[in-house]
Amino acid sequence: MDLNEPLPLLGGLSATRFMRRHWQKKPLLVRQAWPDAVPPLSRAALFDLAGRDDVESRLVQQQAGRWQVRQGPLPRRALPPAGRPGWTLLVQGLDLHVPAAHAMLSRFAFLPRARLDDLMLSWASDTGGVGPHLDSYDVFLLQVQGHRRWRVGPCLRPGQAAWQPGLPLKILRDFEPLHDWVLAPGDMLYLPPGWGHDGVAVGGDCMTCSVGFRAPTPGALAAELLQRLADEQDDEDLTRAAARGGQALYRDPGQPATATPGAVPPALQAFARQAVSRLLAAPQALERALGEVLTEPKPQVWFAAGADADARQGVRLAAATRMAYDARHVYINGESFRAGGRDARLMRQLADTQALAARDCARLSPPARALMQDWLDSGWLLPGASPGEGQQAGCSAPVGPGSLT
Repeated sequence: MDLNEPLPLLGGLSATRFMRRHWQKKPLLVRQAWPDAVPPLSRAALFDLAGRDDVESRLVQQQAGRWQVRQGPLPRRALPPAGRPGWTLLVQGLDLHVPAAHAMLSRFAFLPRARLDDLMLSWASDTGGVGPHLDSYDVFLLQVQGHRRWRVGPCLRPGQAAWQPGLPLKILRDFEPLHDWVLAPGDMLYLPPGWGHDGVAVGGDCMTCSVGFRAPTPGALAAELLQRLADEQDDEDLTRAAARGGQALYRDPGQPATATPGAVPPALQAFARQAVSRLLAAPQALERALGEVLTEPKPQVWFAAGADADARQGVRLAAATRMAYDARHVYINGESFRAGGRDARLMRQLADTQALAARDCARLSPPARALMQDWLDSGWLLPGASPGEGQQAGCSAPVGPGSLT
């Protein structure tokens, strides 16, 4: 992908200029960003999907000034008549269930996939919406059917926003829009974090695709990283202790009798400090844990075991598979592998393009090919790469033999 090529999706801006001018800075409205945009599935199919246990969905209604929210699964009988005004159905993670929705995300490949969350599709009857609200993440709002009016304005940081009390939704109490736009099919609006927005369907039968991005808080990310590092360290300590015939536990044979039993022993404080320091001391430990956390599938995701297939025939990532890499590791669905040489280059190509052609699979080392076969058997990969998939500029440059551990 040429990052300096003007893109209709971005209103003639190149990916480079968009990231410099707008990303996390200011909104961008693009008329006919996606002229041939169509809903990734029909209204009836969306309503059926909302009734499934493995799909995240919400029903939001506003009647007589009162807001109501119901979490899915939502069987068809739980949804109001399509002609009734004032209601919205939101289906999260559509890219995990609908191939057409998953394919739509390829247009946003100029952004790190580790930041991508999912594609949500909302259907709304006339005047349907979720009220003026604030997101803590970036979002692209693509209109694919009907019309939606967007009122947009800057707000305080999410943690300082004031919400209307007593509502089941976080609706801004003081919302002063700076822009007022009606989007038609093919139009797209980009909003950075901290911009309040209120989208209301105009005329009904309105579908909007929302491409959202992950924005973890420091505390939440640190908790995940430390937990993963701690679990790994516990396994290593228990293995070493078992080899020595001992136990990997805190011990204090020198602890004297105490007249102040409520005081925390200094030795235990030192043990805790050393335990945390050890987690971060190992080379690449934090980087490896981060890659594993970023590629961990969502809790509701499951993979069906793959049918008999040979990885040498070419592969592509399953829709729910998350794959990434750094300078030393390849990550897939929460697991990490050391890679080098040709194997590393080909695995990175798979992560970037989401597919690997048969001729490239045949160039993997036997251990790497066996590992890819395991991923195929587990349903993490699907057999066959479509023509043109798994290719990128410069990928035919000569490299050394591969290695993967």
